[in-house]
Amino acid sequence: MTGVGIIEVNGDRVTPVYYGAIKAGSGEFTERLGIIFSALQDLINEYQPHQAAIETVFVAHNAASAIKLGQARGAAVCAAISCNIPVSDYSPRSVKQAIVGKGSADKSQVQHMVGLLLGIQGPIQNDAADALAIALCHQHTSHTKSRMAMMQG
Repeated sequence: MTGVGIIEVNGDRVTPVYYGAIKAGSGEFTERLGIIFSALQDLINEYQPHQAAIETVFVAHNAASAIKLGQARGAAVCAAISCNIPVSDYSPRSVKQAIVGKGSADKSQVQHMVGLLLGIQGPIQNDAADALAIALCHQHTSHTKSRMAMMQG
């Protein structure tokens, strides 16, 4: 599954627009990459986001899984780029730091904070919560960079 989270920013107000997960099924891996690519293009065309953010590949113990994650990430990046949307990327640690205040936070802490920050009642599916966390991290980072540029300008 590939998590997707779209937020809207109006001044200091941030609201969730769409969140969920793309289920690519269990067919051939290349077909599943195509499903991710097409589904993301469809969502981009429907919601018209101005920017995209994605998590960098995390390599733990299984190199084969990391390679597949990298390919899925590539499909997502290509979907955004093909729609002329700039893509920024963030490490899992920096996303957790931005959302929870601790780079070693666990998934439940991220889910909880995403719900609080976006006013979402009830549980949020893991992949969707991760995607919303990345979107919030990007919004926060972009806002901070913009404020710093204004102060230096």
